[in-house]
This record gives sequence, C-alpha cells and structure tokens, in this order.
Amino acid sequence: MKELLDKRLVWVGGKGGVGKTTVAASLAVLAARRDSRVLVVSTDPAHSLGDAFDRVLNDAPRRLLPNLDAMEIDPDAEVEAHLTRVTEQMRRYAAPEMMAELERQMHLTRQSPGTQEAALLERLSRIVTDDAAPYDLVIFDTAPTGHTLRLLTLPEAMAAWTDGLLAHNRKSEELGKVLSHLTPRRGRDVATPFDDPREDPLSDLDERTRGVARTLIERRRLFHRARRRIENAEETGFLFVMTPERLPILETVRAVQALEAAKVPVAGAVVNRVIPADADGEFLRARREQEASYLARIDEQLAHLPRLRLPLLPSDVLGLPALEALADRLEQLGF
Repeated sequence: MKELLDKRLVWVGGKGGVGKTTVAASLAVLAARRDSRVLVVSTDPAHSLGDAFDRVLNDAPRRLLPNLDAMEIDPDAEVEAHLTRVTEQMRRYAAPEMMAELERQMHLTRQSPGTQEAALLERLSRIVTDDAAPYDLVIFDTAPTGHTLRLLTLPEAMAAWTDGLLAHNRKSEELGKVLSHLTPRRGRDVATPFDDPREDPLSDLDERTRGVARTLIERRRLFHRARRRIENAEETGFLFVMTPERLPILETVRAVQALEAAKVPVAGAVVNRVIPADADGEFLRARREQEASYLARIDEQLAHLPRLRLPLLPSDVLGLPALEALADRLEQLGF
C-alpha cells in the first residue's frame, strides 16, 4: 500500500472506536517524513484527532511538524457559516418584507436533519477541489462509516435537488410569461424557436431568479468536481480500519461494497489490534483462537483488497512520539 501516500486524497474510515484516527494521524506523520506537504483533517463531529496528537486543534490548519498541518472541522460553525452565506445571498433577491420570514426559516434550518451534512459536504468539497492549497496530500479522518457513505453519495442527491429546483423555477417562469403574453401590454412575448441559442441559458429568467439559479448551479458544479476527484483512483484512495471482531467486520464488508458500487476507489484495509503471537496466558490463548476465525473471515471476504495487520499495543497511542513510533510500524508493514 506504499503508493497510497503518493495520492492526493486519502480517506481513512471505519466503525467508531477501531483506531482510524490513530492510523490517519500516523499516516500523516509518515507522509510528512517523506517530504510531502500534508494536511490531516478530522470530519468526525466527535473529534479525537487533537487528542491523538495531544494538541489543541480547531477549524484552521495548525502546524504540528515540518510539512504537517492538522485541523478539526466544526460542523456547527460550518452550519452557521453556510446559513449566513445563504441569508446574505437571499437578501439580495428577496423582498424586504420577506426577510423576517426568511430569517425565521434559517433559524429552523439549523436544527433540520441533514443540515450539518450539507454544510460539511460543501466545506469538504472546497478542500478537495482547492488546487491552490499548499499541500501534496490531504488525509481525511472521517466519521463512522454510515456518515461517510452519506457524505460521499450526497453530491448526486444535491445535484438532483438543484436540477429539480431549477426546473420548478423555469416552469413557474414560463407560466408567468404565458400569462404576461395573454395580458395586453404586459411584458415581452414568449420565447420562440427563432431565439438565438448562443444567449445566456438563464437570460430568460428575471434578475432575482437568475441570481438564485446561478448560485445553485455553482454549488452543483462544486459538488460534481469534488465527486470526480473522489472517483479518480489516481488521486484518491479509501482506507478502512477495522478490528478482528464480528461487528466491525460486518460493517466494513458492507461499506466496501457500497463504496465500490459508488465507484469510490478502496485502497485496502488495516486490521488493528491483532493479539501478538508472543502474548501469553490462558485468557489471551482463548481470545487468539476466536480472533483467528475472524482474521480468516476478513481474508475471505476482503480477499480482493490489500490487507495489513497492526498488533495490539501495550499502551494507548497518544502524542507525537507515539505516533512517530506507529508510523515506523506502518512503514515496515508496507506503507
């Protein structure tokens, strides 16, 4: 899996509690050691990336090592910023008497299902498509698997929603033009087949509708650009972290199938916390026997993917020295 760190975007995901944050942080340390300029980003609302580095992180990149920056995206802050942008955009197009109702709706939207994900998706899409950023590699420490799958498939849903809204606006506009045409001395005639096809496709909309439409189209293009990069195996790889236990195996196998169906390139899996062969005692012997059956299941069900095994460590991985030691292990295993 050494070529994984030569990509531009690496997503590290898995079931909560399997050690994905630790693996993401250690991979970032390893890549920075190889002179790549690295940004590691936590998208999990329950952030632990700062805990792994033993540093305070926030929504702005913080330099932790030469070539290595880290940040934790704040979903609530993203919602506030997103709704502020929407309100300011709508203020340009909405009638003054509508602003009170608009602000009330924005307040309600803060608590609406999916608002955090939509705002987070827009922020991630901007990171993914930012060619001016000073990084060779961006590693995403993602939320648990279900959240990540929704995040990666949301561009299609958002694009479909945008198309539907534009179609609705156009139908409303066409109806208005028909009514205007039927009313004497009201507006211009309905468009005819002789109209110039080189004109702005939004030119037949009024200024207010055109402004909203262009905003929606820009967001749709952003999501599609991000999606194309996520689908590009030369730029992107998704690495799963799991433990040799029943539930993480079931969730990982389902997630791999879902991502592959969505054409997201899966680079491999790290099986974490495998009991070392030299661990002794009757309890560990029994656990190792059970673990062996789980490891065999992983090898069978994920046979088409590269797989590496990380041993269970005697202590938690906390702080830069411990992450650097784990980076050494990952390098020895083939990263």
